[in-house]
Amino acid sequence: MSSPGSTLRDAWLLATGTLTAVRVPPPGRVDRSVAGLAMLLAPLAVVPLAAATALVVVLGDLVDLPPLATAYVVLLALALGTRAFHWDGLADTADGLTASYSRERSLEVMRTGPVGPAGVVAVVLVAGLQAAGLTAVVRHEHGWWAVALLVCVSRVGLPLACVRGVPAARSDGLGATHIGAVPVVGAVAVLLVALVLAGLAGHALGSVVAGVVGLVLAVAAVVALLVRCSRRLGGITGDVLGATVEVGLAVLLLAAATA
Repeated sequence: MSSPGSTLRDAWLLATGTLTAVRVPPPGRVDRSVAGLAMLLAPLAVVPLAAATALVVVLGDLVDLPPLATAYVVLLALALGTRAFHWDGLADTADGLTASYSRERSLEVMRTGPVGPAGVVAVVLVAGLQAAGLTAVVRHEHGWWAVALLVCVSRVGLPLACVRGVPAARSDGLGATHIGAVPVVGAVAVLLVALVLAGLAGHALGSVVAGVVGLVLAVAAVVALLVRCSRRLGGITGDVLGATVEVGLAVLLLAAATA
């Protein structure tokens, strides 16, 4: 039987190695308990990415880079820092949901198909919305701090999507071990922590309400996506997990832009 310490270590390595481009040793084991804990650690595992985005915002301000340019460099840093993993999931999810009325055909498109028109449109629109929100946020004196916090908060969609009761669309694939592996109490705890972080991000921009409302709307968007995919595909896949991150971040940034 594995000790709690080894389980935590394996979960941390799994979360960091999967959700970021940071090089870490492979976990000693990957089972549902490790995978579930890894999803709970997701907001913490991306702290290196959050720090990188904060640094980009600070440097952009120092060299008087236009806010829109800074916003796109932030998105570039996130894409490089995740190997564009979540963007691929968003594109595949959009293609799958629009490919056919056949569940089997949709899942096949998500597994093997190249990015189609729906996937391209989804990536362009969501990236554009993220850039629009970032452009407003980085203008603030403490924008760097808010951006870093919101990057971490955006990963709250992962434990929510993997909470027990959410079905997996197929028994194989990267997401199969994670989906349904997160205890409800754990997901609620992470959500409460995210609420505090979102409030702090809003406070940095001058409006705690904007941060809190942003989280509420982001969670609503993630839940809507999960319901749609569950009805359409019979469950969710690893691609859907990636889509929740990018959609959630877009909503958070747009809400923060109103602060």
